[in-house]
Amino acid sequence: MKFINLLKKELSELLNAQMIAGIVLILVVFMFLGNFMKDAINEEAEAITSGYSRITISDCDSTDFTHEMLDHFKKQGVEVKLIETNNDDLANGDYAKILADGDVKNLVIIPGGFTEAVENGEKSDLITASRMTSAATMSNISTGTGAAATMIQTYITNYIASRAGMTDEELALMQDPLTITENTVVDDRSAQTSVDTITSKLMLQNMILPIIVFVLILLTSQMLITAISNEKIDKTLETLLSAPVSRGSVIGAKMLAAAIIALINAVVYMVGFSFFVSGAADSVSGELTASVAGQYLSADEAIAQLGLSLSAFDYVLVGLQLFFTILICLSISIILGALVNDTKSSQTVLMPIMMLAMVPYMISMLKDVNSLPTAARIIVYAIPFTHTFSAMSNLMFGNTTIFFGGLVYQIVIFAICMFFALKLFKSDKIFTISLNFSSKSRYRKRNKGTQTEK
Repeated sequence: MKFINLLKKELSELLNAQMIAGIVLILVVFMFLGNFMKDAINEEAEAITSGYSRITISDCDSTDFTHEMLDHFKKQGVEVKLIETNNDDLANGDYAKILADGDVKNLVIIPGGFTEAVENGEKSDLITASRMTSAATMSNISTGTGAAATMIQTYITNYIASRAGMTDEELALMQDPLTITENTVVDDRSAQTSVDTITSKLMLQNMILPIIVFVLILLTSQMLITAISNEKIDKTLETLLSAPVSRGSVIGAKMLAAAIIALINAVVYMVGFSFFVSGAADSVSGELTASVAGQYLSADEAIAQLGLSLSAFDYVLVGLQLFFTILICLSISIILGALVNDTKSSQTVLMPIMMLAMVPYMISMLKDVNSLPTAARIIVYAIPFTHTFSAMSNLMFGNTTIFFGGLVYQIVIFAICMFFALKLFKSDKIFTISLNFSSKSRYRKRNKGTQTEK
């Protein structure tokens, strides 16, 4: 009963109105970002598609050949917008002035001598200008000039081929001489799809867990370090530990309360990131890709066929590893929180945990840990958080030995950290230990002086 009361006390301190408001805000923000990302991707996809239906041209050559070419595009349903280009600006390469005068974002310029080069069987020049207004990735995926350049290149190819007497069948074969059937192999399974399709889908899925783990590590550690340091600074920790209840119950209640709050946050972040990622996943992947040889599988079907989809039990295992990661953070945070003797230090002692989480987080986002050189792999896997960051990948690709070995390793690390945390809490050093060695020395001198007087 005393433990339950301690747990209620810790939960009431951690689960307050501000935290509940923050949880609700997180869900709302991620739902908004998910819809925004979906709209942004759809907008860029539409821009890429419309690039083949609307082009802006400046015909500085202005010959019968270029006029026939542009008329051909119009007959194909392409909306061709013609603008005039100042020859002086073109000669000076002042494309900013050209785009400003034409009030356009993307422009393809057919320079003088274009037709003459085509007729002489020489390479023709083509100039494109695109205005960049942002460093945002989604704002620069499609410039609109690539589609126009491709159409002009195709038209020139057809013209040269027809002059050489090539038939339509020969021309079609020249333009598309290969039928490529892409297959992806994982262990002893294969699926008729490209690696890029699988990678894009898995990238969106595997982006969720590392971010959640990193945020939870920092959130959990900061939460418990702050709670213990504040109790130590306010002297309430001395009162609590002098109460008629075991110190093991005190530390257990603190850890369990922090773990419950961390798991609540984990669920919230998981749901929130699912909204966010699904906005991109629905737009980027999931469509069937046409192939000359047949019909490619969708990303989801290919993942299932390759055995890369995770079962409910697999997600339970990932959750179990995440839980032990949280417990390790809590046990380390108890020790670090006891070292704090002022509010400023509580931010400083979080740095070791942050750095230990940052290394596997960055590596797992960029590279497979198992592909690292042996020495580097051992060092990275020695960080207990690494096993959680790579958990989904290890289960997907059948690295069960590494996964369960990592789980056992985390349990051992947790037991060691918990041993030292309990040992610290059960001794009087919990009241005197500090990162401020000068203060600690003064405390010892004061105690020594008191004993001498006695």
